[in-house]
Amino acid sequence: IDMAQPKTMTAIEVDGPSHYLNSKDKLRIENGRTKFKSRLLRQLSWSVIHIPYSEWDGLTDAATQDAYLQSTKTIVNRRSSIESA
Repeated sequence: IDMAQPKTMTAIEVDGPSHYLNSKDKLRIENGRTKFKSRLLRQLSWSVIHIPYSEWDGLTDAATQDAYLQSTKTIVNRRSSIESA
């Protein structure tokens, strides 16, 4: 986990190249270790936010990065409310 907020049980994982299997067609397929860690955290009732390096690298300034993080946070909050319903 790259960052964690225990109070809200939220984990942020910045997924660099080592989180993916090598793929001939350049698809980003998570490796077993990454899948296991996410599954384990979810079983422990944590929300996991994944930030793929290929998306983050395309964000050119702080405002764009902030908007990306805010949209990711919104998606996680929606999932959490749906799962708890």
